[in-house]
Amino acid sequence: MKTQSVLLIHGGAWAMPDDAVAAHERGIADALAAGYSLLKRGGSAVDAVEAAVAVMEDDETFDAGRGSFLTQDGRVQMDALLMNGENLRTGGVACVERLRNPIRAARLVLDRSPHVYFVGTGAERFARQHGMALCDNMDLVIPREQQRLYKAQADELAGLRDETFSGSLDSHDTVGAVALDVHGNIAAGTSTGGTLNKAPGRVGDSSLIGCGCYADNLSAAVSLTGWGEPIMKLVLGKWAVDRVAAGGSPQDSAQDAIDYLYSRLGGHGGIILLSPDGRIGLAHNTPRMAWGIQNAEGSQIGVTRN
Repeated sequence: MKTQSVLLIHGGAWAMPDDAVAAHERGIADALAAGYSLLKRGGSAVDAVEAAVAVMEDDETFDAGRGSFLTQDGRVQMDALLMNGENLRTGGVACVERLRNPIRAARLVLDRSPHVYFVGTGAERFARQHGMALCDNMDLVIPREQQRLYKAQADELAGLRDETFSGSLDSHDTVGAVALDVHGNIAAGTSTGGTLNKAPGRVGDSSLIGCGCYADNLSAAVSLTGWGEPIMKLVLGKWAVDRVAAGGSPQDSAQDAIDYLYSRLGGHGGIILLSPDGRIGLAHNTPRMAWGIQNAEGSQIGVTRN
């Protein structure tokens, strides 16, 4: 018996300005179209998640791939994870600087390596050995982000930037997707350029199993966005899918996760959840979150206010 396919994606939860809303909606629509077209043709949930995330990595609107936030030294440094809920096969890369699509490198790790996680030059070498072209880091840097970095560093020197342990709300444009295919399998993926003005070598939650991403046919698929350190400390992705496995609805579990993030550590972020029966959940405690969903009935795209 075939299952009804579902694709749910997010394009970041943060203090998105009004003039960025339309670009986020367009980017979400493009990602939905790319991912859902594969599901309609009988493609796997992993295929759909990879395709949707890759579109957002290629879109300068988002903090993933080209257009990512810059590190303190003005470089792009990216992390990504892809997980197959059918068999728990997983691929992750972190601190990569010369890959246009980290999610595609994560797919190579998932498919072609006995390992789960590669970092830095080792991840780039593995990707190149399996057919991915490397790029110059400056190909991923755009003027908007250079100006944003200069302002953040000037504000920091002037004592105007209030970075608490729960993070700034102006730099959480991480992207992610969760999908259910006709075979009843689920998958999840998350990709990010990290947080604005981060220390080189810092890895956030996005590419860590059970933190910013997780998928298991016995529970749910999840992707998170937000300030990574609190999410990591709570292993929040696994916490959320375990709530679904215990009988909670995806929507209640999503809201509970965001409430727990804030009550326990003062964290801010957003979450999308998808159960193997096609139910969804999404929640955030940031001013805005970009998201989209598509199934057989059609698509819905939104930039919701909190």
